[in-house]
Amino acid sequence: MTYSRLRAATMATVALVAAGSAVAPEAAGAAPGNPGAPRYSAGAASVGDPYFPDEGNGGYDVQHYDLNFSYDPATRFMDATATITAIATQDLDQFNLDFRGPEISSLTVNGHAHAFTRDGQELIVTPRPKLKAGQTFTVVVKYAGVPAVITDPDGSIEGWVPTDDGAFVAGEPQGTPAWLPTNDHPTDKATFRFTAKVPEGLTAVGNGQLLSQETSDGWTTFVWDSTEPMASYLATITIGNFVVTESTTASGIPVYVAVDPRQVAGSASAVSQIPKMIDFFSSKFGPYPFASTGAIIDRAPNVGYALETQTKPIFSSAASVSTMAHELAHQWYGDSVSPERWSDIWLNEGFATYAQWMYTEYNGGTSVNSTFNSSSNYGRAASSSFWQTVLADPGPVDMFSNIPYNRGAMTLHALRGKVGDETFFRILREWAASHRYSHASTADFIALAEKESGQNLGNFFDVWLYQKGKPTTW
Repeated sequence: MTYSRLRAATMATVALVAAGSAVAPEAAGAAPGNPGAPRYSAGAASVGDPYFPDEGNGGYDVQHYDLNFSYDPATRFMDATATITAIATQDLDQFNLDFRGPEISSLTVNGHAHAFTRDGQELIVTPRPKLKAGQTFTVVVKYAGVPAVITDPDGSIEGWVPTDDGAFVAGEPQGTPAWLPTNDHPTDKATFRFTAKVPEGLTAVGNGQLLSQETSDGWTTFVWDSTEPMASYLATITIGNFVVTESTTASGIPVYVAVDPRQVAGSASAVSQIPKMIDFFSSKFGPYPFASTGAIIDRAPNVGYALETQTKPIFSSAASVSTMAHELAHQWYGDSVSPERWSDIWLNEGFATYAQWMYTEYNGGTSVNSTFNSSSNYGRAASSSFWQTVLADPGPVDMFSNIPYNRGAMTLHALRGKVGDETFFRILREWAASHRYSHASTADFIALAEKESGQNLGNFFDVWLYQKGKPTTW
């Protein structure tokens, strides 16, 4: 995400489907070898992320989301069927999903209709027969209404944000449950497919590759398939009137770009450089991690930020060259490698900001070293409030302030000076490679940097990440 985010009736059906054989009804029983302990229990209602305590759930691992829906911007009404395949990681007699969407009419697990309850964003499911550890299962949820707009702790909005010709769909850090039941935390990644039916003349753009586009009876149906694992907050299926262009990078990666006609002129330079950016970052960070790339440039004036939605970053206004570079760099750092906890957000934003500095230098602009020393960065006075937040734990209000972005990027530049260019870029490439399609923590990055450099970097990272105040020696 770019820190411009400083950031001031038809029924829908969602199906979470499980494959695999049905499980015979279980008598209430004890766990083998432990007569006093129940065998089945409820999955955790949260993953325990302190920034968003209700986010995520335990007891299962989602494998795939498949959302089939129609949406009419004139009524803002969604009618959808989503299929989510998951594997139980414990013997379950109950599990939760994160869902802030419209009223639910029915729910099934493995084809069996079940009662359910809702408590805030928690959709609480009681499967019968119960689920055994290792079993693949499915859930089908039917719901109808207008998807929600979510307000974050910093006052910015996300979720399903209506526009004058469609919807701007952004999920970081908690917006995807506004329109899709999910296990909404970066630590549970899955593949996605979207089948979107919209009024003829509009375009629905999602993550991954466009498999088909067909028009019939005044509606056009788009099928998008994202085959690499993705965190739910990176999912989008944005709808609007778009000018679409398709091309490839020099290395053959397909590029799909959708631009609101009102943003074409202002975004032309940024769009033209997408292939160049992908190839430059690939030379520095290792192979591009996905099968396609591109961008969605919309007009959503109430949003005011861009987001690194996987394979196609989404922009709420005309895209600048530097912002485009930032969001494309996120495809390595933030998308392929996601944060283990939201307090690790500097691993997303600091890395993307540093890549943005690098591309600016590569493109003939200000050098990275000059940017580091500028009045917006290390040149700030030691008395500035900029230095009074712990970078490794900025809090939910400041997680998208310029602190994780600029101070995160400065931390990387200081590390580069500490270990040298060869080791520094080896660290960045190994970080992208070893945690590809997964998640990792600040502690993991520190361990990797020490391993690759052969140095004890405890004091360095303590000064830059864990202490308040402007670093002076490291």
